[in-house]
Amino acid sequence: PEVINGRTHQATVVDLSPWVEYEFRVVASNSVGIGEPSRPSALLKTKAAVPVVAPMNISGGGGSRSELVITWEPVSEELQNGEGFGYIVMFRPLGSTTWTKAVVASVESSKYIYRNESITPLSPFEVKVGVYNNEGEGTLSSISIVYSGEDEPQMAPAGASALSVSAAAVEVSWLPIPWNRLTGRVLGYEVRGG
Repeated sequence: PEVINGRTHQATVVDLSPWVEYEFRVVASNSVGIGEPSRPSALLKTKAAVPVVAPMNISGGGGSRSELVITWEPVSEELQNGEGFGYIVMFRPLGSTTWTKAVVASVESSKYIYRNESITPLSPFEVKVGVYNNEGEGTLSSISIVYSGEDEPQMAPAGASALSVSAAAVEVSWLPIPWNRLTGRVLGYEVRGG
């Protein structure tokens, strides 16, 4: 801390964080050394300010058909800078010029799901997430690319065949369904006997 002239009886402390409680002590010093610190002052909370730290790790994807799932890492309480904290989620289809804006008023939130029947499966969206509190809107994250949800497979596997291998076992085989840009990757198959 800055050393203050012995004839001065007040000081302004700078570079404190907004909306944080502080207590202060004063220590006297001279050429011999440093004395005992004063008793702590009463707790004093600094004024609120617009938040300046944007959420990190903007990601998402998955979800159902016609959904865009957006996730982020929540901003810690000491960086919220005031009451009424929440998130601003902005997104647009890749190549579009118009942003859609949504407000998520919960401090604990880390996910937003946009549902719209017009969303094409596995479509890329530009996404950014910002912050706000009662003092105003703060910083937005950089843009991330997030894909809308996949559709269910539209075709059955072809070439199914079965081969008896023992009295209690049958080996079933089939041709895999090719990857499709609209329906995405096949995560598994279900084999049913009749």
